[in-house]
Amino acid sequence: MACSLLPLYDALSSTLEKWPSAMNDTELKQRLAAILAADVAGYSRLMSLDERATVAALDTARKVFRVHIESSHGRVIDMAGDSVLAVFDSATGAVSAALAVQAELGKLGADLPEASRMRFRIGVHLGDVIEKADGTVYGDGVNIAARLEGLAEPGGVSVSESIRTVVKGKVNAEFKDQGDQQVKNIADPVRAYAVKAVIDTLLATTGVDVSQPVAGFGSRPAIAVLPFANLTGDPDQEYFADGLAEDILTRLAMQRWLPVIARNSSFAYRGRTIDVKAVGRMLGARYLLEGSVRKAGNRVRVTGQLIDATTGHHVWAERYDRVLEDLFAIQDELTDGIVGALEAAAIRVEGERARRKPPSNLDAWDAGIRGWWHFKRFTREDFAAAMPLFLRSLELDATQAGPHAGIAMVRLCEAVFLWTEKPQDALAEAMTSARAALAADPLESMAYAALGFVLAVTGKHDEALAMCSKGIELNPSLAFGYHVLCFTRLCLGEPQAAIKAIETAIRISPNDVVLPVWLSLLSTGHYFARNYEKAAEVASLAVQRGPSYAIGWRCLATALGQLGRVDEAREALEQFLARMPGFTSEQAARSALPVCDEAVFQHWLEGMRKAGWKG
Repeated sequence: MACSLLPLYDALSSTLEKWPSAMNDTELKQRLAAILAADVAGYSRLMSLDERATVAALDTARKVFRVHIESSHGRVIDMAGDSVLAVFDSATGAVSAALAVQAELGKLGADLPEASRMRFRIGVHLGDVIEKADGTVYGDGVNIAARLEGLAEPGGVSVSESIRTVVKGKVNAEFKDQGDQQVKNIADPVRAYAVKAVIDTLLATTGVDVSQPVAGFGSRPAIAVLPFANLTGDPDQEYFADGLAEDILTRLAMQRWLPVIARNSSFAYRGRTIDVKAVGRMLGARYLLEGSVRKAGNRVRVTGQLIDATTGHHVWAERYDRVLEDLFAIQDELTDGIVGALEAAAIRVEGERARRKPPSNLDAWDAGIRGWWHFKRFTREDFAAAMPLFLRSLELDATQAGPHAGIAMVRLCEAVFLWTEKPQDALAEAMTSARAALAADPLESMAYAALGFVLAVTGKHDEALAMCSKGIELNPSLAFGYHVLCFTRLCLGEPQAAIKAIETAIRISPNDVVLPVWLSLLSTGHYFARNYEKAAEVASLAVQRGPSYAIGWRCLATALGQLGRVDEAREALEQFLARMPGFTSEQAARSALPVCDEAVFQHWLEGMRKAGWKG
C-alpha cells in the first residue's frame, strides 16, 4: 500500500520513546478514545491505471469520510496521502462511521469496472491515546488501529476485541473472529474481528436489498420513527418515551399519504449512535423522526426533530414543556402536536423538492404534492397553478384520493373567493371531486374533510359536521379537519365552538403555511362573539403573517369598523377589495359565508358597512 500509515506511526512511537522531553507534559492529555485508521487498497496500482480518475475518486472518498466521521461525532486528525485517521469519544460512533463510509463508497463505485474501483481498508480500536493541545493523537491505540486496518479486506472493516465488547448489540452488524494478531511494539496479541453490516448480510443471504424503496410505496417518501431517548436516568420512565414514540408512529400511519416503516424495524436502533443517512438507506426511509424525553418532578420536556435522511439536514425541530397532571392526556396532546407539525413540514419540504424538478420528470406523487404546496398559499395564482398539477397526478395514477380532494378544494375556494365567473358550476365540480376522493379511499381523512367543507359552503351543515367528525376520528392530528369544523360552526352561529376548533388546529400545527387562514377564522369567531378588540388583534396578526390573504383584511376591517376606528377600518377594507374586487354585493357576501342565522349574517355585514363597504 502506498503512503502507508505504518511507517509514520512507527517513527512517531520511536520519537516519543527516545525524546520524551520533546513535548511539555502540560500540553499532553492521556485518555481513552476510539481510533479509526484507513487507507486505500492497491493505491499505486490505481494510480498507474489512471492518475486523474484516482485523484478525483480519492477527493470524493475524503468528503465521504469527513461527512460520516463528523455526523457520528468524530474528528478527522489527518488525511495525508491515501490515508485517513480519526478519533471518536464513542466506540459506537467509530464503528457506525466506518460501516457507513464503506456502504456509501461501495455504492459510488458500483458502476465502475472491478479493477478501477477504489476500496479502503478500515481498522478501529478502543484504547489509550496521548492527545496534544492541537488535537493530534499518538500512542499504542493509534498503532493498533493501523495494524487492524491492514487485516481488513478491501472495502471491509476490522476491529479489536475492545471495540467488539463495547458495541456488540448497539450496531446493526455481525462480527467474524479473525483470531489473535501480533502487533509490532505491543507485548500481548490483539484479538481482531471482521465487521459486516447486517444490511450486507441480508443482501448476500436472501437477495433482498433492504435499502431499496419498499414495494407498494411508489415514489412516496417513507418515514421511520426511532425510539425516543429516555434522558431521565430512571429506567421506570422508559415506558413513557416508548409509548410516545409508538403513539406518534400509529398516528402517522393514520395519515395514509406518508408510508410509515414498521416499529420492529425502526425500534431496532434503540440506544445506538446512528448515522442518519445509513439508517435511512437501511430502512428505505427518506425521513427519520428522533426525540427525547426528560422528566423532573411533575414536569416533562419532550424534544423532537425530523431529519431528511438523504441530506442529513433538519426539516423540523421543536421542544415541548408540559406539567404532568393526566399522563395519558399529555401523551395525546404531544402526539397531536408532533404529528401535525411533521405533516406540515414534510409537505413543505416535499413540495419544494418537487418544484425543483422539470415538469416532464414529475411522477404522480411529485405532481400531487406540488399541487398541495401551491394550494396552501391561498392565492389566486397558486390555485391556478395547483389545478393542472392535481389533474396531472390523476392522469399518472387515477386510484389516488389526494388529488381529487385537492381539485375539490381549489374549485371550492375559487367559488368562495369569487375567482370564477361561474361559482355555482365551481361548487358542483367541487362536490363531484370531493365524493370521488372518498370513493377512491374511504379511509382517507382528508377526503372527509374536503367533502365536509363543500357541504358547509353549500349550506348542508349537519352533513358537514358528520364528515368533519369522521375525518378527525380517522386522523386526530388532521389540522385541516378542525379548520373545516371551525368554518361549519361559524356558519351555524356557534362562535365559542368555532374558536375551540380552530385553536386546536393552530395547536396541532403552529408553524403551518396556512396559519393566516386559521387566524382569520379565529378572528371571525371572536367577532361573532362580539369581542371586537380580540378580533382586531388576531386579524392584525393574520395580515402580518399573510398579507396576500384577502380574508385577513376583511376580518380586520369588520372588527375595526365595530370599534369605531374608521380610518384604519377603511384602509383594511381597501386592502381586502384590492384582493377580492368581485366582493360588491350582499349576494357575494352570502356566498362567502353561508350562515344559517340571518341575525348573525346581518351582524357581520354591519361591521363591513361601518368600515365603509357600500355593498
